[in-house]
Amino acid sequence: MAAEQAPPSPHSGVKTPDPPLTPIQKFGEAIADRVERWMPSPFLFAIILTYVAAVAAFAFERSTPGEVALAWYDGFWDLLQFAMQMVIILVTGNVVAYHPRVRSGILRLVRLPSNGRQAVVLVGIGSMLVGWISWGLGLIFGAILAREMGREAHGRGIAVHYPLLAVAGYLGMSLTWGWGLSSSAGLLQATDNNVFMQAGIVDRVIPATEWVFHPYPLTLTVLAIIYACVMLWLLSPPDRNCRGIERFVDLGEDAPGPDRSGKEAAAAGAHPDASREAGTEGRSLSDRIDNSRLLGGIIALVGLVLFLRAFVTQGMGALNLDVFNFGFLMLGLALYASPARYQGEFNDAVKGSAGVILQFPFYAGIIGIMTGTGLVDTMTEALLSIATEGTYPVAAWFTGAVMNIFVPSAGGEWAIVGGPMMLAGSELGIPHGQTIAAYAVGDAHTNLLNPFWAIPLLAITGLKARDMFGYGITMMILLVPFIAGALLLLPY
Repeated sequence: MAAEQAPPSPHSGVKTPDPPLTPIQKFGEAIADRVERWMPSPFLFAIILTYVAAVAAFAFERSTPGEVALAWYDGFWDLLQFAMQMVIILVTGNVVAYHPRVRSGILRLVRLPSNGRQAVVLVGIGSMLVGWISWGLGLIFGAILAREMGREAHGRGIAVHYPLLAVAGYLGMSLTWGWGLSSSAGLLQATDNNVFMQAGIVDRVIPATEWVFHPYPLTLTVLAIIYACVMLWLLSPPDRNCRGIERFVDLGEDAPGPDRSGKEAAAAGAHPDASREAGTEGRSLSDRIDNSRLLGGIIALVGLVLFLRAFVTQGMGALNLDVFNFGFLMLGLALYASPARYQGEFNDAVKGSAGVILQFPFYAGIIGIMTGTGLVDTMTEALLSIATEGTYPVAAWFTGAVMNIFVPSAGGEWAIVGGPMMLAGSELGIPHGQTIAAYAVGDAHTNLLNPFWAIPLLAITGLKARDMFGYGITMMILLVPFIAGALLLLPY
C-alpha cells in the first residue's frame, strides 16, 4: 500500500489552490475589494454629501448657488442642542462600557468561541442586544468586543476576519437600536410638547409602549438578530482568506482606542490617574475631596432613585431623551463613584467622539440645504406618494434609509420628515408606533454605508473606514430582503 502523501508545506514552493468560496463569500470579497480602493474618510464623506445635496437642489428645485449657500449657512447650527444630547448618549455609553467590571465581562465572553464564525456571530449578538438598550453603549461595547475578540483569536491561533468582526460590532447601531430604548424618534415623540405637538401634527405623547414595548418592534428585533447572525455566519471567509487583527493593528503597542494606557490600566482594575492620586491623596484635602467616593456615590444614588421614581410614577411613558441621558449619567457616576475618576473617563470618551462633534454641524448644513430649498419635501413626497396601506411601512423604511445617507442623525431626520410621515401614515390608518418602527430601521440600515457613527468604533478597533465598510455594505444589501419582507408581512 502506498504511503499517504502529506499536504505541501507553505514553504515548499508548491502553490496550494485557493479555497472554494460560496456565492455570499464571493459577493462580500468582491465588494470589499472595491470599497478598499474607493471609500473616502468619514469627514470627506460628509463634504461630498454636501456637494451632492447642493447639486440636487440646483437640479430639482432650481435653486441658485447663492440660495443654496445661504440655506447651508442658516442650517449649520440647527442641530446644536440635539447634537449635545447625542454626544452625551455616546460618551456615557463609552464610559459605562470601559468600566473594569464591564471590561472583565467582555474578556470572559471572548474566550467562548472556538472558531472564527462563532466569534463573528457572538460579537454581532452582543452588539445588537446592548444596542437595543442604548445605541451609544452598544456602539462602544460592540467595538471593544470586536477588538478583544480579535486579540483573543490571534492569541489562540483562531482564524477570524477582523473587518467582519468590526461590522458585527456595528450591527447594534445599524439594525436594532431604532427599535430599542434609545430610539431618537421614539424618545422625541415621548417628550411632552415636542415639535410635532406644537405644530398640531399629533395631539398626544406617543409612549414607549407603542414603539418599544409592543409586540411589533419586539418581534422585529428578535427576527432581525436571528437573520443577521445567519448572514454573518454565511459571510465569514474561509480560514485562509481571513485577515486577523495583526494585519491592521500593532499588537505590540496595542494601538486601538483613545488613551490606550489608561484603558488597559482600567482593565487591570486600576485607574489611569491612579499613580497621581496615590501620590497626592492624603497630602491634600482638595485631592481627597476630588476623589471622594462618598460625595460622588451619594449624588449618584439620589440621581438613580429619581430616575427610577419617574418610571414608578409615570410608567414607561416616562422614557424620553432627557430622562434616558440622566439615567446613564447617574449610572456612570455610580459605577466610578469618585468625581475625579468619572471626569477623567469622560475626558477620554469625549476624545473618541471628536469626529462626531466636528461633523454634526456639516450634516446640519446639509439639512439646511434640504429644508431651505424645499428638496426634502420633494424627496419625502415622492417616496411616500407611492405608498398604500400595505406598502407604507416599506416606503417609510426606504424614506428613512435615503434620508440617513445625507443626514445620519435619526433625531435630525425625524425632525424634518417625521411630520409628513406621520400625517401620511394617519391618512392610511397606520399607527404612529408602526411608522416610528419602520422609519427607525431605515435610519439604522444605511449606517452600514455612511461611516459617520462608526468614527468611535474605528478609533477603538484601529481600522480605517475602507477596511470594514466593504463588508458593511455587503451586510446592508443582504439585510434588504429580510427588512422588506418583515415590514410587508408582519402586522402591528
